[in-house]
Amino acid sequence: MKEIVVGKNEAGQRLDKLLGKVLNQAPSSFIYKMLRKKNIKLNQKKAEGKELLVVGDTVQIYLSDETYEKFHQEKKERYRKENTPKESSLNANQIIYQDKNIMILNKPAGVLSQKAKAEDDSINEQMIRYLLEQGALSKEQLDTFTPSVCNRLDRNTSGIVLAGISLNGSRELSRVLRDRSLGKYYLALVSGTMMEAKEVTAYLQKNVKTNRVVVSEQKIEGSDFIETHYQPLYWNEDYTLLEVKLVTGKSHQIRAHLAHLGYPIVGDAKYGKPEVNRRFREKFGIQNQFLHAYRVVFPELEGELQGLSGNEFKAPLPMKCHKAIQAIWGVQV
Repeated sequence: MKEIVVGKNEAGQRLDKLLGKVLNQAPSSFIYKMLRKKNIKLNQKKAEGKELLVVGDTVQIYLSDETYEKFHQEKKERYRKENTPKESSLNANQIIYQDKNIMILNKPAGVLSQKAKAEDDSINEQMIRYLLEQGALSKEQLDTFTPSVCNRLDRNTSGIVLAGISLNGSRELSRVLRDRSLGKYYLALVSGTMMEAKEVTAYLQKNVKTNRVVVSEQKIEGSDFIETHYQPLYWNEDYTLLEVKLVTGKSHQIRAHLAHLGYPIVGDAKYGKPEVNRRFREKFGIQNQFLHAYRVVFPELEGELQGLSGNEFKAPLPMKCHKAIQAIWGVQV
């Protein structure tokens, strides 16, 4: 018999959802059959599966070892070092902040936020491996709750990624991202001179086949409303360094919106200027868009994350980008 004691990361969900995570290779029909036959119980009593779990509940699974092993695949196996590229590891210097509920990471350009295909490796997998290696996450905890990145950056955009490493952390981060109360700010180097702060809106439509978006002033079928705020920090006759506040968070929004306004991001292969991109690649080694998620500001929070209320966190610019800014304006950002 296997017994699961419900903790904070398991509470608040239905019993059948928890069983689906533990018996992750079993069809739902098998799980409900075991509930009907009392081979799975809640607090030693017959259960239907729709019960909401609370801290302290116990789930008993009366299956033979062979049957349990058949339907239970340890998630830890997915994150074993030998199953991943050696270079795919999270550097402790990438951790901007960590507590028992959340992690704030500085993602390098060229790394996925979350994997798109089964064989991909992303900062999400790197984070989970790090937590397992550090003992901050056990294989038993991983069976019922998987820490996850809550916001996504394009592969070639660097900077702050927020991750929930507890159920409470994931829920609260998802809430402030969804209601847009979390301040998200980027640094972008663009071609052209921009001297005024503006709050701009438009409509964005994505072509899934080409992985490109089109921005228009008028709403067209299949398009989404977008809103972007920007503040020029430094400028000359050729370039402007912007602080961009992302209000809505659509795919490629900052890159496509600025290009639509006539100020493409330096280094952007999809929406930028090839001659400018070549110049920065040859002079500074910048291979991707100069777009960096450099700070977040937390709103008022409640519960276990209350201590983060009003806090600001920053991710330093990649060295190549820093050198470019220093060469153009002689300043440190």
